[in-house]
Amino acid sequence: MKRLNLPSIDSDRGLSRYYREIWAFPVLKPEEEYMLAVRWSEEGDVDAAHRLVTSHLRLVAKIASGYRGYGLPMADLIAEGNMGLMKAVKKFEPQRGFRLATYAMWWIRAAITEYVLRSWSLVKMGTLAAQKKLFFSLGRIKRELSIMTDGPISEEHADEVAEALHVSRQDVIDMDRRLGSPDVSLNAPRSREDGESAEFMETLVDESPGPEALAASNEENSRRLELLKQALQTLPERERHILTERQLSDEPKTLEQLGTEYGISRERVRQLESRAFDRVKKAIEKLALRPATAAVA
Repeated sequence: MKRLNLPSIDSDRGLSRYYREIWAFPVLKPEEEYMLAVRWSEEGDVDAAHRLVTSHLRLVAKIASGYRGYGLPMADLIAEGNMGLMKAVKKFEPQRGFRLATYAMWWIRAAITEYVLRSWSLVKMGTLAAQKKLFFSLGRIKRELSIMTDGPISEEHADEVAEALHVSRQDVIDMDRRLGSPDVSLNAPRSREDGESAEFMETLVDESPGPEALAASNEENSRRLELLKQALQTLPERERHILTERQLSDEPKTLEQLGTEYGISRERVRQLESRAFDRVKKAIEKLALRPATAAVA
């Protein structure tokens, strides 16, 4: 699709202005939406496509707000969702009788979901279908099963979630730990095994790993970091810089900022980031197969 002139959002500081701009676009009536979709699909009318996209930007913002809890810039979540929306408009077939919003929401969610998974952890986060499902469903399933815990999920509760999502108990426990549990007051009352009540801090047990486990963990982390550094060196300079600024920086830059820096569109930055990520992942997998002494030589 030809690049459309959409409202820009360069950072989370500009969200208020962006929201005002997109809420100014009118919501289309069913017959108007159908007419515009036909003009776009049959005649390639870019103005019609522009109206279809802009009338659904508020839908993207609403869906993107549901992903705030993953610690990623809202501006980037919306930008990724907008890309999904444009793909939906490109493939939309009005003759099937569905409204564009019903069709587009799946493309929007897919685009944002892939971005979240790609950004959550460059090395550690898995991308198997089961892990993706668990990553995004754990909180919802715990609420549906009325599992309210002050700390790590218990094995019994983990079994309930595992059965509901068709994954292993350990996968649930690992993901619950990775996503983190809500804070709890050290003075909150808790029941001890002997039936007596006590403050939470009295029931705490030092479960920290011993020196040997820490040494092994540090060695593994060092190896992963070295693999990542070597993999980054296989990238062209521009792709390496984009990936570093987007995924490895303490203050990640937005697609808009990097697009301005290189004089290219946000979509082009996103494409380069995605390609660089895939290359790094493959390079890490290849390097990891080598003996440790060879990998760090």
